[in-house]
Amino acid sequence: MKHYKPKSKIVLDLLLILFIFQISGCSLEDVSEPRDGRALNNRMVIVYSSNYKVSFFGVEKTHSFDINKYSRIYKQLLKDGLLKAEDIYVPSEISRKDILLVHSSEFLESLKDPKTVARYLEAPLVQYFPNWIIEDRVLKPFRYSTGGTLLSAREALKHGISINLGGGFHHAKPYKGEGFCIYADMPIAIRKLQAEGQIKRALVIDLDVHQGNGTAVCLNDDETFTFSMHQGDIYPIPKENSDLDIELDTGTKDKEYLEILSKNLKKLFKKAKPDIVFFQAGCDTLKEDPLASLEMTEEGIARRDEMVIRECVKRMVPVVMTLGGGYSTNAWHAQYASIRNIIQTYGNEPDLNDTKTRTILKNNLYNK
Repeated sequence: MKHYKPKSKIVLDLLLILFIFQISGCSLEDVSEPRDGRALNNRMVIVYSSNYKVSFFGVEKTHSFDINKYSRIYKQLLKDGLLKAEDIYVPSEISRKDILLVHSSEFLESLKDPKTVARYLEAPLVQYFPNWIIEDRVLKPFRYSTGGTLLSAREALKHGISINLGGGFHHAKPYKGEGFCIYADMPIAIRKLQAEGQIKRALVIDLDVHQGNGTAVCLNDDETFTFSMHQGDIYPIPKENSDLDIELDTGTKDKEYLEILSKNLKKLFKKAKPDIVFFQAGCDTLKEDPLASLEMTEEGIARRDEMVIRECVKRMVPVVMTLGGGYSTNAWHAQYASIRNIIQTYGNEPDLNDTKTRTILKNNLYNK
């Protein structure tokens, strides 16, 4: 006969795990306090905070999303000398007032219920934790990452290109979260900038393998244009209506993908006439991603991202890049390689007398 622990015992066990985790001496990166950084080559900004990390005593490891992706990319950028810790712009937590520009107050009340949050996150174990732990360890990191997208947007307006090493929560809707997305960070940033009179029109280019269904619902108006290019036969089903949706077949490879994207990008700018672009650069289009079945390579993803950034730069339209999804073991590295390419192209002041720099420029994807 099997014996099952009562829920009270499960909670006590989880709290014990919390205590052990707290005394284990886990250190954080030195990018937690909000501050300005340095614009690379006065053209691009990197936004990140160690507060992005959902640190839920190991429970986060039961979800298919690698929550360590953000910190891995950040650390590798430092290790390879592409930027310094002091270059990073560190955001504040998004305010409740700003969240309410998109989400309903009823939705915010729903986040006090652990079962509801667990459903939004698709993480059943979360329901057994008290609300104060969920608030501190899950919801607050999402608010910091959402604040990062807003800060990225502000800096993009000043410098041209901004990359938030997080964000892209494109499944969140005004009245509910879903698909590991709580707050609709891109719509919130857009509504905030519109409310301040800094922009009128915005374009969202969503290249995550899953449709940006939440973004489509949040931005259903004439002053925003939502474009989603995604695999057609996977979640979400049914899909919402973006201003333009392109569904890709299973097995789509780099060449076909990039041809379709190139064909549509120029049309997007003519239709949207944006003051700013929000680019959701999810890398779950990568071959062997467990939640999808496209067959892009790391180089293909870097070319895809360069194509979007280049079109924005050519038209002098500020662009905000968020990282979105990616569930394979090397997803973080694909996005790291893409960001590295963008920094080497726009963030570095080239020293043409340096042999290494000449080699980078020669082999850079933008010059192929």
